[in-house]
Amino acid sequence: MALAAPQRTGDIERQLKKRALKHPGELLIFVVLAACAGITLLTTATIGFTLIYESIPFFEEVSFREFLLTTTWQALQAPEAFGIWALVAGTVNVVVWSMLFALPMGLMAAIYLSEYARPRARRILKPLLEVLAGVPTVVYAFFALTFVTQDFLRPLLGADRVPFQNSLGASLVMAVMILPTIASVSEDAMSNVPRELREGAYGLGSTKLEVAFRVIFPAALPGIIASIILAISRVIGETMIVAVAAGSTPNLTLLPLESIQTMTGFMLQVATGDVARGTTQYEALFAVGISLFVFTFILNFIAQLIVQRFTERYD
Repeated sequence: MALAAPQRTGDIERQLKKRALKHPGELLIFVVLAACAGITLLTTATIGFTLIYESIPFFEEVSFREFLLTTTWQALQAPEAFGIWALVAGTVNVVVWSMLFALPMGLMAAIYLSEYARPRARRILKPLLEVLAGVPTVVYAFFALTFVTQDFLRPLLGADRVPFQNSLGASLVMAVMILPTIASVSEDAMSNVPRELREGAYGLGSTKLEVAFRVIFPAALPGIIASIILAISRVIGETMIVAVAAGSTPNLTLLPLESIQTMTGFMLQVATGDVARGTTQYEALFAVGISLFVFTFILNFIAQLIVQRFTERYD
């Protein structure tokens, strides 16, 4: 008898699903949603297949050992060298320095908008902050090259210490670019924390600062982590800013005052250059692309695990 209720509930749910699908409108919605989901999966699979297929000739010429275990990347000059870690280091370089500036500012802005700002100030400040996300990246790129590097970093630190193209200038501007992503998504996560948690903490005598950092921040942690992962993904995939402001010199370094080249920067250099199709240099474009695809996939997979680990449920 104990199994009768769950079994009966399952029968009712199956009957409701069958009845819903018999309705023409519901059936049409189901087909459209299924088609959208299928197109998404098909697009991802097609991208992966294309990258793998086009990179096979490259790995017939360059061994996996050289590609994964060496640190010199010199694809467009003789002698050729294809050690991917020089490009990976350039990508990690801009990620580290841009997040170092953007993460504290973004989280502080989110806490202010969620816990301290009045409703009218929030309605004004949040859209103004999100406007930064709509600025074209080519505008950011030339802003980084001219104003940030030429008019700010070089006079401040010395022209002899700051190359014309450097990681720090690009990272500072990318920090501004991803600031709305961190602040807006984190603020949404904090605002969705149940009000009862705030009231309970205030009832125990907590201050507004203690509530923000010891109650709201931990409760909104999955959303905050999601905002950070989105910001990192955008920095990894950014092309124009790093190509213009960071340089095109593969360099195995994390120092900010160095000219570097990221994975996307190399892909842009090859795609817009005079490299002939079918050459090893051209095929290296797809090898770097599949490496970037794998790194991004791993990053998103880890992010999903972290979000699931720290998700709080308020049923």
